[in-house]
Amino acid sequence: MRILGIDPGTGICGFAVIEDKTPLDYGVISTPPHTPLPDRLEDIYNSLHEIIKADRPDVMAIEKLFFKQNITTGISVAEARGVCMLVAKQCNLPIFEYSPNQIKKAICGYGQAHKPQIQEMVRVHFNLKEVPKPDDAADALAVAIVHSFVAKTATNVSL
Repeated sequence: MRILGIDPGTGICGFAVIEDKTPLDYGVISTPPHTPLPDRLEDIYNSLHEIIKADRPDVMAIEKLFFKQNITTGISVAEARGVCMLVAKQCNLPIFEYSPNQIKKAICGYGQAHKPQIQEMVRVHFNLKEVPKPDDAADALAVAIVHSFVAKTATNVSL
């Protein structure tokens, strides 16, 4: 199964496409600062559509929104997240959502893990020489890994 992982963001949106234990494509969709939000969302839409067209994932796994301080940033991230989900829906990809806590627990075994711990575990999982950069790309890889764990568990359960 080919999984598209998304770490949503307005300025930087991380993406990763994996298959089994192999990262096929990962990086970020960056939008220029001080650009009007509708233009940034359009950039994310168009870029993600191209990624899906090129990499042909079977499903999308996306991080759920979590914020506790800056509601303004949270709202724009929620809008970017919505655009990502819209693109997936239009491309007929099933969408799976995971909370930051679920991702941290699955990757590190600890729900309060910090970014460097997650990045290192992603590096180890894929047997990479270096931690994937930027952070948002590593986070998107982590989301995709979590879905691969869940999908394997689901297919190994007999009713």
